[in-house]
Amino acid sequence: MAETLPQRNNFRMHHPLRVRWAEVDLQKIVFNPHYLMYVDTAIADYWRAIALPYEETLHALGGELFVKKSTLEFHASALYDDRLSVGLRCARMGNSSVQFLSGIFRGDELLVSAELIYVFADPVAKRALPVPQALRQTMLGFEQGAPVVSTTFADWSEVASAVKNLRASDEHDASAQHCLLRNALGEPVATARRCAGSQTVDGVAVFAPLRGAGWGKAAVKALVGHPGRAEAP
Repeated sequence: MAETLPQRNNFRMHHPLRVRWAEVDLQKIVFNPHYLMYVDTAIADYWRAIALPYEETLHALGGELFVKKSTLEFHASALYDDRLSVGLRCARMGNSSVQFLSGIFRGDELLVSAELIYVFADPVAKRALPVPQALRQTMLGFEQGAPVVSTTFADWSEVASAVKNLRASDEHDASAQHCLLRNALGEPVATARRCAGSQTVDGVAVFAPLRGAGWGKAAVKALVGHPGRAEAP
């Protein structure tokens, strides 16, 4: 591996998983190739954590990410039913390449460290392209603790078209105060509302590919903390 062995606190994003029976071999330890699958699964969570739906984002950016290199280094073995945590971070970006480093942990014990290098390329010509600036800024900013969504508080007339991409509208929307989260591409991520005459937040919705990453809770928290204080549902 190119770096010293990772620690749990090296990673802002962790994906939890539990070893399944089908993933262990005759030695009753996880069969080696499954660790790469664990890291690949964590990458799906990484895209949710940065509020960019994978397929839609790459389509909008006009490219695809192709694996150039994947390396695993084994330090200890996971066993059936172990609860693991897969840490993942974007460590470096070149002109067209993206390097991810990962650590698979059981508690604080490092079991496997990994490196994956992707190349951003034209999906038809298979020719490398520069990593789009929006993607570069979002990933590297996320690793530095920067926010990956913008927050808008507005009346229905200002956010109706965006919110309708997340949920169906109803008769309460016109008089409610709305919170809308957008990602680095300006696409709606999550929404919540506070109806007129109420301090309770409802109408929470999240773009389906990004569910499970806490964006609905983030929209509620933002609205609760906004002037005209609301109560969380």
